[in-house]
Amino acid sequence: MSEDTYPEPPRLAPGVAMQQPAAIVVDQSAVEAASEIEATGDASPPSALRLFLGSPSGRAGLALFVLMLLVSIWVLLTYPLDFGSAQWSNPAYWANNPRNAPPAWSTAFSGQAAVPQTVVDIDQPTETTTIPAGEVRLFSAPVDFTYDREPTSLILTLNGVTFASRAPAILVSLNRPDGGQIRLASVPLRGPRPGETAPYRRFYDVPERISLGDQPAAADAIARFYADRYPDAMLPANIESVLPAALFGIPAADGSGRIEPLHGDYRIDVQTVVANPEDEIAAMRVTLGGTVFGIMGTDGLGRDLWQGLLYGFPVALLIATLTALLSTLIGASLGILSGFAGGITDSLIQRASDIISNVPTLPLLIFIVSILGRHLWLIMLVLVAFSWPGLTILVRSMVLQLREGQLVEAARAIGASRRRIMQRHVFPQVAPFIVAQMIFFAPGAILAEASLSFLGLGDPSIPTWGQMLEAGFRTGALYVGYWWWVLPPGILIVITALAFMLLALALEPVVDPRLRRST
Repeated sequence: MSEDTYPEPPRLAPGVAMQQPAAIVVDQSAVEAASEIEATGDASPPSALRLFLGSPSGRAGLALFVLMLLVSIWVLLTYPLDFGSAQWSNPAYWANNPRNAPPAWSTAFSGQAAVPQTVVDIDQPTETTTIPAGEVRLFSAPVDFTYDREPTSLILTLNGVTFASRAPAILVSLNRPDGGQIRLASVPLRGPRPGETAPYRRFYDVPERISLGDQPAAADAIARFYADRYPDAMLPANIESVLPAALFGIPAADGSGRIEPLHGDYRIDVQTVVANPEDEIAAMRVTLGGTVFGIMGTDGLGRDLWQGLLYGFPVALLIATLTALLSTLIGASLGILSGFAGGITDSLIQRASDIISNVPTLPLLIFIVSILGRHLWLIMLVLVAFSWPGLTILVRSMVLQLREGQLVEAARAIGASRRRIMQRHVFPQVAPFIVAQMIFFAPGAILAEASLSFLGLGDPSIPTWGQMLEAGFRTGALYVGYWWWVLPPGILIVITALAFMLLALALEPVVDPRLRRST
């Protein structure tokens, strides 16, 4: 028997009276409602949207969700596709940033003086001199130092050097406001390799990073300068340990051996001697490491936490939306089919739901991820595979009641097929409940992924808020007071879950008419 037809009454032999079946009483209003639904395909209450937007929780949840969606779109448009592997997981990308630096705005509450991260790009030489051996080019980076604390580092980054025959010589020095000129470093460049043809290129693929704040030559130079300029001052026993402070300070006048900051105009000079005027020196960068950094500070690797927090928005929405959508689609479809079809189909679906619903999801996730690898798609697949049974059981119980209702009987009376009844008459009645359950699924998926990441089982190629929490707790950030590393991702996880919960609460009056307030 096809599901689109109903059986005809049995044919009786001539002369045999046919027994009259019991009459099926169908309310005329139900028949009219069923006919209207068949014509328009609409069984949802017209006031659902008005009820949702009239709720304070609905407006708040929708505002949070729209804000998260806009941030996610901005991140997807501005961030590189390989941000996780090429930048976030690459320590060399963050090498110039200070480690464990608090946010720049945090000093307004602590009252402590801070040195902001200062970056000076040098594109063109300020002076060029021709000599018999070639050409001398002087690149200068001015630094106005007016802070009461020493910088954490002083770094020169070379982004590329091209030469035709002999490698250029590069010398770096610091000019101080008290007249001192401190030779910081001499940068060696490798000459032509065997079999290499001119022009020779260096540092274009991987920029050369020279830490000027821990060079032994710089420590010797500043010690000699102090001895000549401040002969009566007490110097630190190990000047290398306080070299950044010594470069931007002077010995304390009280003889304590401390270094006090010296305010004024400094200049970092990079002198290059090239053998050929055609040789090229690409743009350079001088970085003065700050004691604070950006909007949300840095972690133990110097990574900008603000960038990681922003990148977590589209990841969280992807996990929540896709997992909830697929779980709801599977659970609702099987629930409607189970409740309306009955028989062996109902028994098979319900037994499968009972078995899967009793499997503990988190231990299973830990086991599967440990065996098959830490992949985000695998985590989402497991969450979908084990999240649908609860919805299937609930939807089935609702469909069992609807199946015997007047509306479905009226649809049968006007000749609607089983498939059409499920699509046009059953599904619209349970749709508000299904949508509410879908929104309830979303925060659970986010918390499940965060739990796995917190246990160190998250996808390492995609930064998430859970991974940031795990890194903070693994390195003891919270115990040493690095709150900016732990609190922001935790708060964002809570806010995201709260947004979906508010949306679900606003849908309750739509799902259950008894909760609607009279207006």
